[in-house]
Amino acid sequence: MSQAMAAVEVDAEGRLRVRTGKVELGQGLHTALAQIVAEALGVALAQVQMLAVDTDWSPDQGVTSGSLSVQEAGQALRQACAALDAASLARLKRDPALPAARLGESVARPELPGLFAGQAHFIHDLLPPGTVHGRVLHPPLIGATVAAWDEAAARASPGLLQLHRDGNLFGLVASGSALADAALARLAASLRWSLPDCLADEADDLPQLPSTTTHISGGAAPAQGGHSDNALTDGRQVTARYTKPWIAHASLAPSCALACWSADLSSLRVWSHSQGIFNLRRDLGLAFDLAPQALRVSHVRGAGCYGHNGADDAAFDAAWAARTVPGQTVRLVWRRSDELSHGPFGPTMRIELQARLGGDGRIHGWQHDLWSAGHSRRPGRSPSPALLGAWQLASRAHAVPASIDVGLAQGGGAARNALPGYDFAQWQVHAHSVVGTRRSSALRSLGAFANTFAAESFIDEIAHAGGLNPLALRRAHLQHDPRALAVLDAAAARAGYHGGRASAAAEGVGQGIAVARYKGSGAWCAVVAEVHAGERLRVRRLTIAVDVGLAVNPDGVVNQIEGGAIQATSWTLLEAAARSHEGWADYPILRFSEVPAVEVLLMPSNEPSLGAGEASMGPTAAAIANALFDALGIRVRDLPLTPQRIVAAMA
Repeated sequence: MSQAMAAVEVDAEGRLRVRTGKVELGQGLHTALAQIVAEALGVALAQVQMLAVDTDWSPDQGVTSGSLSVQEAGQALRQACAALDAASLARLKRDPALPAARLGESVARPELPGLFAGQAHFIHDLLPPGTVHGRVLHPPLIGATVAAWDEAAARASPGLLQLHRDGNLFGLVASGSALADAALARLAASLRWSLPDCLADEADDLPQLPSTTTHISGGAAPAQGGHSDNALTDGRQVTARYTKPWIAHASLAPSCALACWSADLSSLRVWSHSQGIFNLRRDLGLAFDLAPQALRVSHVRGAGCYGHNGADDAAFDAAWAARTVPGQTVRLVWRRSDELSHGPFGPTMRIELQARLGGDGRIHGWQHDLWSAGHSRRPGRSPSPALLGAWQLASRAHAVPASIDVGLAQGGGAARNALPGYDFAQWQVHAHSVVGTRRSSALRSLGAFANTFAAESFIDEIAHAGGLNPLALRRAHLQHDPRALAVLDAAAARAGYHGGRASAAAEGVGQGIAVARYKGSGAWCAVVAEVHAGERLRVRRLTIAVDVGLAVNPDGVVNQIEGGAIQATSWTLLEAAARSHEGWADYPILRFSEVPAVEVLLMPSNEPSLGAGEASMGPTAAAIANALFDALGIRVRDLPLTPQRIVAAMA
């Protein structure tokens, strides 16, 4: 961003213009940030104009992820407001007819009326005059190579403007979108692929894959010193193993991008719904050998983003296709099969837990072993571009970057929420980072989803093994954390959950509870799930209590918590990704008719604001699994909780 461009400025007409590097993904972030600016300067929300995020004028604030945007960008904007000079403040027009904005009040998001009316809003709606349509065909698997193709048949497509191949990547440009789809189908039919031998990397195979291990311990030192798998030797032993499968992003709208090269191919303009447009700019520069000043990336909203999806890959594909028609804008949309087969996946995880339950009804030892590939392979973080198409070129070969995990101090990856939030006398975590063969990267909540599902299911198992009340056991180990206790008690009270069997009142009905503080440093969230286990498991109601500190826009926080819980319900009941999928028929997601009733209790607080978007994911999964046990008396430890797995557990 130019030094002349302030994050908050007052223009000549006295209007507030705000630049942020955090993008709007449908989570209502820009409304909350506008509230922060309006409250800081004592003006009405309507007087704040949030500018679209663009590498030409926005500050580089990294990736919009990790439920950190209100914390990071909000603080930056408060500082920018405090730094406004006297001349700017004097120009600032205040409308006395409009009340000044206040934090903690729910406000309507200004874009919603247009969305409800069907106005053009998303990147899929962007269609500049003269736009042509691109498609890219990726190999069916990373490492697959072309065995044969009928080039003449592929080129015999109406409306085809360009067809090009570089190594194992094929691209085309056509005059219309439907024509591009037809040409792509013809191209695909003309190809025969040689597929690589793939190592197994499902949950049960993870311990056999190459790995490196990190050991973390807390509480009293283990009797033998350091980390020890045999440290849990006294008292009643409880053990269990849990798994989570590969999960696709499964966005309702496939990834999309637009790109336009200058006539001499010296500069490139890209429109993308990426979470990190500066990181994307860097990797596009690596892929096409362009300096940053020759690249401009503009953010346009997509239809939803829950981590590192195919948006960045589609941006590369659009740019690569557009090189064949310099001076023209190319619009490229992935197919549903691309989205479900070629995008990054949330990796499978295997978790083994051991605990020692003392005669006093307290947990005296806890051990958490996890196996997982890395949870981040985002652009901008390695010497090679993290863009699918860039790995498949022959003319400019790029290595496939390794998936990584950031340290726990930065939020963690596979080990996120593996460290217990309870005050156990002794605990150990062994995080085994494996090298897999599939493309893993960030999916909403990263490792916290599986770790919380496992840990909070295990707490229930320990309670039942010891004849203890699951709610009382949690309370006994949360006395050090009053905010965790508060959300736990609030959710339990609202749902009428006491830790006893709900199934005694109605056959097949069960209740379960779970609680966690996201990342150990973010929002506190407790969930009570009510389920009915009939022909299949249905989640009837989720009661959620959450503490995010000061909720800048309470309605926005509730929406984020509710949305996360519904998505987690879909993951818990239905979702598991194979290596390839064609569509919803072979990758089912939760239907609108299956969405549970969700009630969110927002705890009042004036503490610093914390992110909300991912806090409900793990507790929701565990609460559903615990409710299933309450309903039927069986424990299913492998996600998703399908009818087949429930029947197998009953047998």
